[in-house]
This record gives sequence, structure tokens and C-alpha cells, in this order.
Amino acid sequence: MSAQLIFDLAPLGATVSYSDGTPRPPERFSKKLAAWENRNSGGRLIRKLSARKAGSAVLAASITLHEGDYGAQGVVVLTVHRSFSVDSDLKFAVTQCPAIGSVRILSRAGEDGELLHLADNRAAAEAWLTSHRHLGAILDGVTADEVAASAVEGRAAA
Repeated sequence: MSAQLIFDLAPLGATVSYSDGTPRPPERFSKKLAAWENRNSGGRLIRKLSARKAGSAVLAASITLHEGDYGAQGVVVLTVHRSFSVDSDLKFAVTQCPAIGSVRILSRAGEDGELLHLADNRAAAEAWLTSHRHLGAILDGVTADEVAASAVEGRAAA
């Protein structure tokens, strides 16, 4: 599916993979493999930004994936986010939707909220929010209707 369909249908918290459709090169070609991995990976959908105007330029709508956290001994040193315009030439797929009943912790209310954490239930979300203190954060439960809306072309996107 396209990035536009991910933007339109996939719920925040879904696990999304992306690919350019080329086969993976052998391990011995380290530079080719690194370039391939740059265009063939995945992550958790944490943000959807609508098209917006910046001066005289119009910025296309985009999606942002959280690809990973890196560090040691429980200390995160680097967080990797990757954003894609909805007109990206890559192919996307929802590999897993958030479970019904799980709770998203969003940075703020409204369409521009970013997913900070996906908890298994409301109690776990409140505990996470207590220990991580984000001003303006809101809790948003995942509903069956929302997960069902991610069905595309007669089959479940997950």
C-alpha cells in the first residue's frame, strides 16, 4: 500500500514496514546492504502530520515511524525516527495493529499529537505517565472500530 493509505487508514501505534521492492544484497556487499537497509525497514507509526503551509511553500502530509532506541544499561542515547511524505515511492504495509484495549499516550490532543508510548491497558499507561512526566500528554484508548477501519482492499491491513 502507499504512504497515503497508511496516513488515511493505519492507527497510531501500528507497526509498519516499508520497502522499495528490490532484493536484499548478499552480506559481503556491506555498502550495498547498508543502502538497501536504508530503504527497506520498518517501525511503529508515531505521528501523522497533515499538509501545511510554510510561507509560500506547501509541505505535503507525512507519516513518522519510530525505528528504534539505542543505548546501554537502560539509558537511551539515540532515538531514530524516520518521516515519509505521503507521495513517497516506497511500498508500505501494516504488519501489526495495536491491540484492542491498549492505550496510547500522546504528546498532546489534536491531530498533531505524537505517540510517546503504547501501553497494554489504562493502568499501565497511567503508571508510565507518572514515571515519565510529559506535560499536556493525553491517554487515548484503541477501539475495535479504529482497528477495523484499517482493513484495506477486502483484507485486514494487519
